[in-house]
Formats: sequence, structure tokens, C-alpha cells
Amino acid sequence: MTTEHTPTGDPEEATSGGPTEAGPGVAEGSGSEVSVGGEEPHDQTAEAAAAGRDDAGAPAAEGAGPGADGGASGAAGGAGAPSEAEAELAAQRVERERIARRKAERQGPVESGGKLSGKAADLLAAVRAVESGEKAGAPVFVEPAPAPRRPAPEPVRRPEPAPMVAAPDAESVGAVRAVLGEGGAPEALAAQVAAALGDGAEDTLRADPWQLLRVAGVRPEQADGFARALLGAECRPDDERRGRALTVWLLEQAAVAGHTALDLPALTEALGKRAVPDPDEAVQSALAEGDALVFQDALEEPGAQPTAGENEQEVPVRVLAGLERYALAEESLADALARLVNSVPKETEEPWEAAVAALTRGAADLARQVAGHGLVLHTGGEAARTEPAALLGAARAAGLRAFAVCHTPDGARRFAAHLGEEPGGAVGTVAGLLSGASGPGRDAEGALDLDLLIVLDAPQLDVEAAAMLAESLPDGARLVLSGDPAVLWSAGPGRVFADLLAVPACPQVASRVPDPGPLGELVSGIGVGELVQVEAPGKEIVIVPVRDAGEAVHRTVQLVADSVPRAFGVPPEETVVITPGHGGAAGTRALNTVLKERLNPGPGRFGGFDPGDRIVHSPAPGRTVPGRVVRADAEGLHLECAGAPVVVPRELVESRVRHGWALTAHQAVGGRWPAAVVVLPGDAADVLTRPWVYTAFGRAERHLSVVHGVEQALPKAVAESVAKPRTTRLRTLLRVQLPPAG
Repeated sequence: MTTEHTPTGDPEEATSGGPTEAGPGVAEGSGSEVSVGGEEPHDQTAEAAAAGRDDAGAPAAEGAGPGADGGASGAAGGAGAPSEAEAELAAQRVERERIARRKAERQGPVESGGKLSGKAADLLAAVRAVESGEKAGAPVFVEPAPAPRRPAPEPVRRPEPAPMVAAPDAESVGAVRAVLGEGGAPEALAAQVAAALGDGAEDTLRADPWQLLRVAGVRPEQADGFARALLGAECRPDDERRGRALTVWLLEQAAVAGHTALDLPALTEALGKRAVPDPDEAVQSALAEGDALVFQDALEEPGAQPTAGENEQEVPVRVLAGLERYALAEESLADALARLVNSVPKETEEPWEAAVAALTRGAADLARQVAGHGLVLHTGGEAARTEPAALLGAARAAGLRAFAVCHTPDGARRFAAHLGEEPGGAVGTVAGLLSGASGPGRDAEGALDLDLLIVLDAPQLDVEAAAMLAESLPDGARLVLSGDPAVLWSAGPGRVFADLLAVPACPQVASRVPDPGPLGELVSGIGVGELVQVEAPGKEIVIVPVRDAGEAVHRTVQLVADSVPRAFGVPPEETVVITPGHGGAAGTRALNTVLKERLNPGPGRFGGFDPGDRIVHSPAPGRTVPGRVVRADAEGLHLECAGAPVVVPRELVESRVRHGWALTAHQAVGGRWPAAVVVLPGDAADVLTRPWVYTAFGRAERHLSVVHGVEQALPKAVAESVAKPRTTRLRTLLRVQLPPAG
């Protein structure tokens, strides 16, 4: 990238434009291209997934845990009726209970503490046989025959959200605190341990000290130290309780990284690295206790044809282990999507014909597919939202019950603007719809009273949210999943939108409406792996070279507080700063500290916050809502988030609220600001990926400043560094349940 060095970092003096590589922008023209999907190469999950994260998943600092953005689950609010986040989390609990019942119906439990038998034991034996070079028994590897297209079954109705479970009482917390003290663990964890382990938490912890790993943020070495203090000489590396707890912990870490399951060999290898003497025994123990599930999925190679004779039994498979919460949520999602696809009437109803007739070009293409199919995928950038917006308006005008949801309140506001409305009427958020805070309500059977649901920002759907949405729709309803496949994936486990795009089970409508202007051209090029040179006569794009992190911080503050307001009339409160991580000399913590000192100085008497501070509130893991501090009192920290008042109790402020002048790209996804300053310090070179750059640069509506200190690492990341793969089962499940769309 060739730029001019600018001593002041002022957009008026800096070089406008972008990188030097030439390449095509977005496709010209309008209308839509309709296809039925394509095959995605099978991706291998690295063994490190068990303890890491990928570029699309929420990092530990952004997920749940002490001091993290995600914080403890649940929303903060004052006394009275449950808040939207509380209702959402309650709905998730109901869903998990339903999945547990479903699991019990599918297969009887293995006797607690006993050895595995039947299919689970056969699967483990098959893996060992493959690893040793022996030929596995044929029955284990028989691929199930695809299910024929079947009449739609009765949908499983999700009950209304249940009341919040009461917080652990003071007596329970005190008892847990005493056990933690005996083991040398921080007594501040007492409330979290009591909540995680439930009734009798102190007895559970004393009987199995490694249950401390159930608390977010606790590492295996810390749990080992706690166990040694409590058990003394009885504490051994080969303790069955340790192996079982580490198995679950590794699967939880994989979920943080976005995986819904792990390859069994990768899991056992990771256990071996954690000094578990017999990893196979540890996995068997976890399976026998019901802490994890095991699956076999056929490996399908593109273009492969079934063989006849003796070799037809030798179907390659992968054996996976996963937490039932996520693995069975994928099964529930696949079932619900199959039901929607199979329950659409063969004849197009008159209201749908009227909706199609009212539209033209790309919106009409989308409407025609939706009229005849229960599930339709729509892809495109920000400007492409006009097509689902037109579909929503035409469907409502034709008398259909239609509603749209977005990932963030800001996304809902922007989408509602296409309809000339305010959010709340026909547009809401995913969280609001699931919690019952917005949307059409439910019928007598608990299904959403809808004929059409349009889900924007579909790449941000994790597997649990997607399952709850799909299962909430009645037979005959249409579901449209719309989004930009180039952005970062969901913070939670799964890659629902990407998996659906890879399976030709439903129509796919690719919008050809380009994002306008130099910013649209730049971001479109990044999406196809090219950092293009663009003309920016209005200095829509400015590159500010820096030598080190200190200079990057200085230039960033100068841009937000002075240069951007003066050159473009965008005030600091309408500019977002995006940086790759929370830590480091130019991470969100460092940047927010200096931006607060410049833009809203104060003593920070309430947990480091003052009235007027920009913040991000995390009411539930994986969700961040920008806002500002209003005041603080004995009740807690009073915020205004998306126009709604929120009260965060004092004890939850540290885990649920952070300053919000500077965000990570994962926190910013789903939102857009008039101006964006993207900070790329030198130490960020190794973590940049194409989806990260695409997402960060795409948050700007009018102006983008890039504080650039990574030199050639930026074009290299855009050209070569794609999203890390996630291990999921949804594609396999859908291939079994649904025939290819015609």
C-alpha cells in the first residue's frame, strides 16, 4: 500500500483512497441471481480448537466470564417484570430442557458410572481401529439411507418463557465460599459456583473439586491446584473425575471457538496434552455420565458415487463428540427446517401471488422463491436490504402476517427506515422476538402468529437462536434468512448461514444491488480477496500510517476528537473506533482509557464510569448493545441502550459493562456509524483475516480512516487469510433430511 506520511493524522491532509492493488468492484446491474446452492469443501478442524477460538468466534475476553463483556448470563435490570434479556435466557433454558427430553426419547440412558456398550462403544472402538490401521467393522460405518421427502410432522411448540430461576441464597453462597477458602480458590467465585452447580453446590464441589471448571474463566491448572488442596494425597492425574471434567471443559472451549462438536481424535489428543493418562477412558466416562454425546457422520466427497459390492460398506466417517446442548440443538434446527420446507402448500396462495405481482426486479425474484418455498436464503451487502424490505412491505400489503428481525437494535432501525417506519411495528430484533418483547405474539399452540419471518444479519445466528426461531414458526410459514456471507460469523457456536449455503436444499437468491460509493467499492473488493485502489474525491477513505502502537493511539484520539469532526462534520459520539482485540498497547482497553480522558473526563466513581460515558452493555453472552451512562445510584448503574433505560446492579457492572468508544469487530458487527476509525497496530498483523477486515471496514457509512501500522500484512490477510473452519453437523443432518432443491 502506497500512502503519504501525515504528521497530524488529519483527513484533510492525509492521502485519500485505498491500497494499490487493482481489481474489480461489485457486480454492476440490478436484479438477482437465483441458484439452489453449491458444495463446500469439507474442512478439517485443528486440534487446537479445543482450547482456542477462531476469527469468527467471540474471544474469551468478549464472552462469558469474570470481567468479560459477556459476563454472567441474564440481563441487568431493576425489580419487577423480567427484562428482555432475562426472558431470552429463560427461553433458552426452556429450549435446553426440551432438548434434554428429546434426547431421553431418542435413546435410553447409559447406567451411570458403567462402561459404554452398544453404539457408543462401537464408535470408540471404530476410531481406535482406524488409528491403528485395522479395518473397522462394517456395521459401524454403514451410512444411514437418506430419509424420503415426508409429510410435515406436527411442529414441536416452544412454551412461553419461564420465570427466571432465583439467584442462589446467601446461605448457599456462604457454604460454597467456605469450601473455596479451604481449597485456596478466590472466594469471590462463590456466587458463580453456587449458580453453576445448583442446590448442594458445596457438597458437589467437595465431592468433585474439578467441578470448579464449570465456572467460566477457571483454567485446568487452577482446578488441579484446588483439588490438591482439598483431596491431598488422593488427588491424582488419573482420577476419573478429573478426566471427565476436562473432557467437558475442552468441549466448552470448543464451543467458545464456535464449534458445535469436536473430532474425537482431536479431543483425545487434547486430553493427552492435559496429562490425562487414558484419554479414551476419560471420554467414555463423560459419555456414560451423560456429560457429552458421540456421533458418527459420513464424509461426503463432492462428485463421489456410491459403489456396489463388498466395498459399499466402507463409507468413510468421522466420529465426533459434543455437548448435548449444542449437538442436539443442531438436530432440532434440522428437524424444524425440514418441517418448514415440507409443509408449504403445492399451490401458491392468492396473497403470495399478489405480493409477487406488486414487486419488480430483484425483490420480485426473491418474492417468487419465497412464495413457493418454506426456506429461502438471500445474500448481499447493506444496500441489498432493500429487497427483503420490499418483500416485507408487499407481503403486509397483501394481508400476510409478516415480521422482520435483525441482530442489533441499530440494524432494526436501519431496516425499518427502508419501510418508512420506526422499529417495533414490523421490525424488531432476534432477542426481542424470542423473549416476547416484540413481534406478533404466539398462537394457542405456542407458535409465532406469522406467515413470513425475515431474519436479517443471518450470519450472526448461532445454532441455539436459529433452532428457537425455526421451531417457533407454524406449518406453512416462510422463513427468509438474509445476510452478507463475508462478515464475521456468530459469537455463539455454529455457522448456520454458511452451512445452509453449502447445502443445495433450498433456493438461494444472490442480490446484485451494489453498495454505493468508494466505501462500497473498497469493501466489495475485500469480500473477494482484493484490496483495490479506489477513487475517493471526497476523502471518504483516508490512510494514516503509524510506526508503533503509541503513535496509533495518539492518531486515533486526534482523528475522533478533532480531525473527523472538523473535516466531515461527524461528532465524536457518531464515530466508532475498531481494533483487533481488548488487550495490548492499542487494544480497546488502552484506547477507551485515552478517549475517555479526552472526550468525557471524570473520576469514574462508579466502577470507573461517569455520566455521559459511551459504553457497551452485554446483557447475555454474545450480545453487546452500545449505549451511554445516565447516572449511578444505590440501585446500580443507569444506562440508555438503544433508546431504552437499563439498570445494571453494582455487583454486575464489572462483568457486563465496558467503555464503548473503541470496540472489536465482533462487538461492532450488525451496527453502522457515520464514521469509523479502524486501528491496525503492528502487533495485529498475525490476527487479521479477510472477514475481520471486511467487517471492520464495512461499519463506516460516510467516512473510513485506517490507522495503518501493519504494512503488507493487510493485503496479505485480505488475499489469503479466510475464516478458520468450524466443526458442525448441520450440513450432514440436512443432507439426510432434505433432498436437493430443484
